[in-house]
Amino acid sequence: MHLRGFLKAGHTPTLLCAFGYFDISFMVWMLLAPLAVFIAEDFGLDPQGRDAARIGFLLAVPLLGGALLRLVLGVMTDCVGPRRTALAGLLLTLPALLFGWLWADSYEKVLVVGLLLGVPGASFAAALPLASRWYPPQYQGLAMGIAGAGNSGTALATLFAPLLARWLGWHAVFALALLPVTLMLGLFFLFAKDSPSQPAPQPLTAYTGVLRQRDTWWFCLFYGVTFGGFVGLASFLNTFFTVQYGLSKVEAGYFATACVIAGSFLRPVGGHLADRLGGVRVLTALYLGAGLALLSLAALPPLYVAATVLFLGMGLLGMGNGSVFQLVPQRFAKEIGVLTGVVGAAGGVGGFFLPNLLGTLKQLTGSFAGGFLVFGLVGLTCACVLVYVSRSWEGSLRSAALLAEGR
Repeated sequence: MHLRGFLKAGHTPTLLCAFGYFDISFMVWMLLAPLAVFIAEDFGLDPQGRDAARIGFLLAVPLLGGALLRLVLGVMTDCVGPRRTALAGLLLTLPALLFGWLWADSYEKVLVVGLLLGVPGASFAAALPLASRWYPPQYQGLAMGIAGAGNSGTALATLFAPLLARWLGWHAVFALALLPVTLMLGLFFLFAKDSPSQPAPQPLTAYTGVLRQRDTWWFCLFYGVTFGGFVGLASFLNTFFTVQYGLSKVEAGYFATACVIAGSFLRPVGGHLADRLGGVRVLTALYLGAGLALLSLAALPPLYVAATVLFLGMGLLGMGNGSVFQLVPQRFAKEIGVLTGVVGAAGGVGGFFLPNLLGTLKQLTGSFAGGFLVFGLVGLTCACVLVYVSRSWEGSLRSAALLAEGR
């Protein structure tokens, strides 16, 4: 694969806008993750014991909101195009931030803000089709990986939000987030363009059609584990490092940021390796590696060992995200717009369950070990399932490979 060919094949300004839109939206979506320890302290919640499940639920609500709204934005992307959908998503993000700044003065109100933050969390459903539709099959893994690397916005949230909250208070962080969202709205309006080869809008019955296909549900499972695992851990790491290892809020943010960076920036690597070596082969190896890494965390090792393993595990999950979406356009070439929304929503649902699992088991057992044990076993199970179900994909994957080679 040559970089020159990649640059000529698509529309670089749109690809960069897709990345920027996804990046800023992801930053806003994840704001509650680094702020949860400040919010818990402000509202008198105990993350060590009796309120651990409530903290886990607070962290999970934005992920559930993003999962549900990805279906809505997926339909909008098909009907009005990804550019208009993305602009609407950026505009609707502004009220959520205003509420977080001026209105959220109780746990229940913060839950409402968290649900509204699902709007930027749904950006996936517009950002990836915006980029994907500009590129031919041989560049899908790399293009989708670059656009999808916008989940690096999580690192911006975990790095800067604790510092700003310590200096200015956690409400002010929502106010400051209005600035990059507004800037991105202007840049996107000026430079992003829809591909001239837009597919015809899909009727709502198309969703019921793909949901009747067994492979749709398998891809939902696979992405629910890779993306759900990445985003679920990203939302919980600040709390985990604070509670388990007694770090300060800012120190926990530094450790969480390092782990998040691994998963964010290695996503394009996963897509590229899948292009070169085959998506099934690469994704199977990534599940095995991530599952083993997470199982080892069940021992709750010392801080720097745990941080190293989490850095590795998050990197593998990030590459898994790129690998899954290298496979989706090949298996579902005609239904890619619909599948992006459905599979993306499944990723958000996976992310919703993980913080709840970690928080609830912490409250019930007094330890995070059970949550990591369960998640590690799920990762290993996915590797076995993928090997089995991918046998029926050989025809569609071979056709996509031949098309990519120009035969």
